[in-house]
Order: sequence, then C-alpha cells, then structure tokens
Amino acid sequence: MTGARIDGPAASDYAAVLGLPPFPGCLPMNAVPARTSTLAIVSLVAGILAWTALPFVGALVAVICGHLARGEIRAAMHGTVEGDGMAVAGLVLGWLQLVLIVAGFFVVFAFLGGIAFLANVFG
Repeated sequence: MTGARIDGPAASDYAAVLGLPPFPGCLPMNAVPARTSTLAIVSLVAGILAWTALPFVGALVAVICGHLARGEIRAAMHGTVEGDGMAVAGLVLGWLQLVLIVAGFFVVFAFLGGIAFLANVFG
C-alpha cells in the first residue's frame, strides 16, 4: 500500500475544532497576546522598595496595588491579563513589612514604656 491516501481531517482541523492554534507556539491571526497588569508590576516594585528605600509607604502601596491587581486579573477574561504571581509577591512583601513595623512599634512601646515605668517607681 505504498502511496495510499487516507481520507480524513488534518491535524490542524482538530486544532480548529478545539480552539487551539494549528501548530504549537503559534497564535491565530486575530488572537491578542495577554498583557501584564500594570498594577501587579507596581505592587512588586513597591514591595521591593518597602524593604530597601521606602519602608512604610512602599508597603502600603504594595498592598493596595496588589489587591487591586488581583481584582483586575480575576475580572478580566481568562488569559487576557497576566501578573497574578507578581501581585501576590508584592502583597507578601508589603504585608510582611507592615506586620514587622507593627511588631517593632509594639516591642519598642512595650519595653521602653515598661522601662520608663520601672524608672519612675524605683528611681
């Protein structure tokens, strides 16, 4: 059966039925590539800045933009907006910085306030 032709749909026809591109890595001509959320990028950058240059302000910006970015990504059609990982990283960096700032204030006021009280009582 040399040279025999098998009738049937081509592989690209199956891909079209499934809504896939005909070849791996190719996008259909009318496909719009996914964009990265600007808020997610701002959240990640602010989270990094919270640990290097802007401790409190950077943490607040990272947390706010991170939550807004995740909402934007969830509200968009699936696959059109990316950046959830960057938004989560910004959120983690921001919240961790805020928790450490609050814990630091608690420690300073608890111990320094306690020391001042003891100095007044025994001084």
